[in-house]
Amino acid sequence: MQAFVRVRGVAVPLAASNIDTDVIMPKQFLKGIDRSGLDRGLFYHLRFDEQGRPRPEFILNRPQWRDAAFLIAGANFGCGSSREHAVWGLMQYGIRAIVAESFAGIFFDNCARNGLLAIELGEPDVRRLQERAGLPEDNVLIIDLDSQTISGRDLEIGFKIEAIRKNALLKGLDAVGQTLELSDEISAFERKHLRDNPWLDAN
Repeated sequence: MQAFVRVRGVAVPLAASNIDTDVIMPKQFLKGIDRSGLDRGLFYHLRFDEQGRPRPEFILNRPQWRDAAFLIAGANFGCGSSREHAVWGLMQYGIRAIVAESFAGIFFDNCARNGLLAIELGEPDVRRLQERAGLPEDNVLIIDLDSQTISGRDLEIGFKIEAIRKNALLKGLDAVGQTLELSDEISAFERKHLRDNPWLDAN
């Protein structure tokens, strides 16, 4: 997985609450045998009309927000089905972090498993960031995971994150990588367990 340390990028406001995973990644994009092409499906019915033409009014189709790295979303983002494709599509598009008041639980866990930073903040801070992201001349933010800050011009907001999730993101580790970090401790436990319980030794 790609490590997340300090990322600078364009932020996009998506203030609506309860944006579900079918909106994020419609069901017709779940048929592939691999993960390729999911960036095309991201917010498909919001980005494109019935003929597949870009909707110029949708914010991700506007030049100032087209290269988005961050979403500043509404409450309960990622609700609905548990499809992991929603997270894969966001990451393929180039989204590195999502900030919201709250996330649906399964979506939040899918973000953690795939290296997408999901940040929960109080409503006043989310509103401040949405307002900033809505300014085309001032919509660039910096998210520093090590210091746990979101900053921009005349703006700095701190955020909390679980230590285990922070460590995994900083080092670009998936669940297997996190386990392998503990290989010495695991080996020591195995040796002690066999010493204490010699009948378990198959040799």
